[in-house]
Amino acid sequence: MNSVSPNLVSLATTKRIAVTGGAGFIGSHTVDRLLAAGVQVLVIDDWSHPSPEPAATETLRVDCGSEEAAEALARFKPNAVLHLASKGGVQVAARDPAGHARRSLASTIALYDAAIKAGAKRLVSASSGGTIYGDSQKLPAPETARAAPLSAYGAAKRSEEVYLAALGKRHGVSTLALRYGNVYGPRQDGTGEAGVVAITCHRLLDGGSPRIFGDGMQTRDFTFVGDVADANVAALNSRRSGEANVGTGRETSVADVVAMLIGHSGRETPIEMAPAKEFEVRRVCLDPQRAARWLHWRPKVDIAEGLGTTFEWFAAQKGRP
Repeated sequence: MNSVSPNLVSLATTKRIAVTGGAGFIGSHTVDRLLAAGVQVLVIDDWSHPSPEPAATETLRVDCGSEEAAEALARFKPNAVLHLASKGGVQVAARDPAGHARRSLASTIALYDAAIKAGAKRLVSASSGGTIYGDSQKLPAPETARAAPLSAYGAAKRSEEVYLAALGKRHGVSTLALRYGNVYGPRQDGTGEAGVVAITCHRLLDGGSPRIFGDGMQTRDFTFVGDVADANVAALNSRRSGEANVGTGRETSVADVVAMLIGHSGRETPIEMAPAKEFEVRRVCLDPQRAARWLHWRPKVDIAEGLGTTFEWFAAQKGRP
């Protein structure tokens, strides 16, 4: 599943790419692919959520919006920048929307500005298809659907998209916001408050019961991290500007995902039901056709295969000293 984009390989000798959040979950998978293609990579990561398997490359442990990051970008002179760094999810932003905006939005804008000043001609940024569309009336949701986020997190992500497009047009830089589905897979943190697949794997392997918030019938477009990393690589090698969904076009209920993971565990266990979380969208399903046209990208890993691979990885981690 750790494939390398052929069109990126052909340009590897001329590519210098900076990746913020490159030591994290999605970032580490993406950096692995870039390094395998022979690309020069600078990782900028504050190490707040490091992957247990970070890539072996030059890494600057600072906030992506800091002066230190700007100075490092100026020295590195990237051809392109991939912005994956995150400052917390839906619930973190809900508890402190102003603080989240200061930490996330301000830092992101500073990063965009520094990247452009450093000479980058391509900016790709991680966005959130799971929150930007809100409760979309059309599913799978296309990029032309109205942005109607229900949460502070989704509003911040949409704001980042607007700034990205505006700065790109002002400075003649191509920009693309990738609207991810619910990304899951190996290396995800199973101890946080977001990421039902990782959390359920962690609880099952610790001998606990999986927990479902609400009735479990809420759906998500679960997208395997390897596919997302491939989309990131394809986006870096493209010159398309705008927004593109990175999802499967299929929705799966949280209850079904939990049931499949229980099956992989080989255990019989009750499910702990908890009150629904605030500001969460009822259904998420993203139309991936634009990514297919623009990036020649399609998801390869279906939910059954992806959950099996993910559970096996968590089980292997559990067995490590």
